[in-house]
Amino acid sequence: MVNNNSQLSHRKSEPEKSTLYIVATPIGNLADISERSIKVLKNVNLILCEDTRVTMKLLNHLKFSNKLVSFNKNNYKLRFELIISELTKGNSIALVSDAGMPLISDPGESLVKFIRSNNFDVVPIPGPCAAISALVSSGIATSQFVFYGFIPRKGKERAIILNSINYNKFTSIVYESPKRIRKLLADMSAICGVEREISISRELTKKHEQHLGKNISEVIKY
Repeated sequence: MVNNNSQLSHRKSEPEKSTLYIVATPIGNLADISERSIKVLKNVNLILCEDTRVTMKLLNHLKFSNKLVSFNKNNYKLRFELIISELTKGNSIALVSDAGMPLISDPGESLVKFIRSNNFDVVPIPGPCAAISALVSSGIATSQFVFYGFIPRKGKERAIILNSINYNKFTSIVYESPKRIRKLLADMSAICGVEREISISRELTKKHEQHLGKNISEVIKY
């Protein structure tokens, strides 16, 4: 049997030394950030950010500051040496994306593999995730699903993914830019058929949150 008092005591000791924390941040509504996330972000030795300007706005809202270091698809490999050095010193680090759970369609995956291969702890701080939020509000089957993230914009790779979605018997989750959503719908209707069940979610957790559609045809008309 687990002693609840020991669990609470363990949480109070966070952030722990030589640990990388994967911290979820709000996807829109700033009230969605957890007390544990705030505590870790406030007290780690540095925060790795997809965009330091975005994270700075969040910290300003929370009324504290911390050391921010950019960590994104353009520079992430250059940061590995710094990160290992900090962890070796006993320092704790938080990784955040601009919104939601890190590692979902961002370069954090490579970092976690690297950190674990060097025998340091990686601890997730759960929180908002756009993919799961959209799924549970869609009315489409949730028990089994495939997450594709952002699919290729064109060419053979795009066709392969769209055909995979067509033949996949599980729910498919895709991220897409508002600027490219019409093209995606057109391509999906050609491959999957206009009656394919679909739900599009946008502005999740925000004032103008919206969930659209029953099938591809209906969403295209909208």
